[in-house]
Amino acid sequence: MTTIPTIVVQLVHIDGPLKGEIQEFLDPEISMGRLSTCQVQFPKDFTMISRNHARIVREGNRFKLVDQSANGTFVNGKRVTEAYLKSGDVLILAEGGPKVSFLTRVEEGRAQPQAVTPSGAPAEPQIAPTPQQPAQQIQPEPATPAHVSIQKVQVPLVVQYGPTLHSFKELPVTIGKNPGCDLSLEHPQILDKHARIFFDQGQYWVNDMTGRNLILIDGQQINVQAVLHPNSTLSLSPKGPTFRFLGGGRLAEFEEPDTQGTEGERS
Repeated sequence: MTTIPTIVVQLVHIDGPLKGEIQEFLDPEISMGRLSTCQVQFPKDFTMISRNHARIVREGNRFKLVDQSANGTFVNGKRVTEAYLKSGDVLILAEGGPKVSFLTRVEEGRAQPQAVTPSGAPAEPQIAPTPQQPAQQIQPEPATPAHVSIQKVQVPLVVQYGPTLHSFKELPVTIGKNPGCDLSLEHPQILDKHARIFFDQGQYWVNDMTGRNLILIDGQQINVQAVLHPNSTLSLSPKGPTFRFLGGGRLAEFEEPDTQGTEGERS
């Protein structure tokens, strides 16, 4: 039997009623709307979303968005009726409505049955789009203990920051304000070369490149580098930005509760 790669679709809800949720699908078709039969279901009283608003259909190794709504569906700000999606695209369901980032991940070593066309013939495979990563030379400093090895490894990393998903297939990934970094972040607390995410001993690590011990995990300063555990928070400085490590190489921007305003009101 002809097989095609197993491709996992990840939908990261950036804004709207499902904000903060990350959904994963292996289905050949993903429906979105207010109906209880939709895989991505919005509240019944959220009427800006149609009952059957849109669907994502797999065709070979590509995914096509099909709009079925009254208020429209937008891909990267452009209203579409149908559009092929690529990893990192941002979907908006209705103008001013929920915002969702679309991401795909190929699972090595697994395969699933070949999709077929309506006539019953196998669908022609299409080359899945892959994000282009700039070449980045690994910086040798700061020094790390002998038992930790920072070297190139083929493992995934996905970082959600603002409305954008940044997807990498190889670590280490250098984070900083410098455009030459693998992940360039515009944030007042980020230095030119700030941090490095790497993989060793079966775990994801963060390496502080600031020389100032600015990076915190769960509110505690790290000493040069530390392991990222699932559900831990990673703050690149005491004043952010902050991410939640979701495991499996996924970092999602995280807004910590602001208690200062409440305390100020009480005093």
